[in-house]
Amino acid sequence: MRLKGECALVTGASRGIGRSIALALGAQGAHVYVNYRENATRATEVCDQIIKVGGQATALPFDVSNPNQTRAAIESVKERKISVLVNNAGIVRDNLLLRYSLQDWNQVIETNLRSAFVTSQAVLRGMLKERKGSIIHISSVAGLMGNPGQVAYSAAKAGIIGMTKSMAKELASRNIRVNAVAPGFISTDMTEALTEEQKAEALRHIPLARMGTPEEVAHCVVFLASQESSYITGQVIVVDGGMAM
Repeated sequence: MRLKGECALVTGASRGIGRSIALALGAQGAHVYVNYRENATRATEVCDQIIKVGGQATALPFDVSNPNQTRAAIESVKERKISVLVNNAGIVRDNLLLRYSLQDWNQVIETNLRSAFVTSQAVLRGMLKERKGSIIHISSVAGLMGNPGQVAYSAAKAGIIGMTKSMAKELASRNIRVNAVAPGFISTDMTEALTEEQKAEALRHIPLARMGTPEEVAHCVVFLASQESSYITGQVIVVDGGMAM
């Protein structure tokens, strides 16, 4: 129970990587706020699984791309003193640069980058008061390497990395650590939608020759949330089977 007594908020936690992160944090004793936008059933299932193993969890609905909703939701639970924030929520809108619409660009930047800024700012007052906290942003190898057809996604994930380093320098004196995790090719609903040819092409660039699992990303997040990483801040840990080497 490395996180007993801690309170964590995981955005986009009803499925995929966010779900695994929420379950892993809950299994380590944290009270987890499971954020979701629309699918209350999935979020409730995540909460039920955490509770089943002896943890505590609460579903917390808000749209991370809406700053007012985000601030209001976090304000409503401020008495819990959130000490771990995982900015995981994100969307993908793939297209070639010349065909990319401004609407899609704005949606990706607002959901994947601006939301991490807004959510971090909203929980920060409580962390500053307690003089402790761990903020973990979920970036991507796309933010390190770029990816054809993912100009907005790559830009947002690269922005996450820059924001991580700036926040870490600003908040270190208050005992608040800020790190990022950059997953590579992880087996989720999104990757399952790819064709076998697309999967084979991706695997060709991965030295470990397999896709990662959401649980492998979650293990890294638990480490960064715990005191085992108490001397680590401003770092980007890549979980990609060697893809970005």
